[in-house]
Amino acid sequence: QVQLVESGGGLVQPGGSLRLSCVASGYIYSTYYMAWFRQAAGNEREGVAAIGSNERTSYAASVKGRFTISRDDAKNTLYLEMNSLKPEDTAMYYCAAEPPGELPRDFPLMVAAYNSWGQGTQVTVSS
Repeated sequence: QVQLVESGGGLVQPGGSLRLSCVASGYIYSTYYMAWFRQAAGNEREGVAAIGSNERTSYAASVKGRFTISRDDAKNTLYLEMNSLKPEDTAMYYCAAEPPGELPRDFPLMVAAYNSWGQGTQVTVSS
């Protein structure tokens, strides 16, 4: 059974930085597609960043150049480094995982491409 546990969220001022972590267990982590999604109050869940087993990355246009996704397979951990945070980045951030397949490969930021999800960690950007 796949388990994903996020951490690292919190309250930060505009322009600040945070690093989110997601520890994965229960499967062969290094071969999976991994991604970060977020959901703001009243909005649909949206893809933020994704990374494949070959380290290929994808980013939403709204975070490109500010956020960096990475993975440490030795620690079974996924990271999201968030810089130059804006109030509009405020949301619950979720980690997601999916075995190798056409859907996550071709649509890495699509919610429906992932079947395993963490519980989320709240990020609030406010002065």
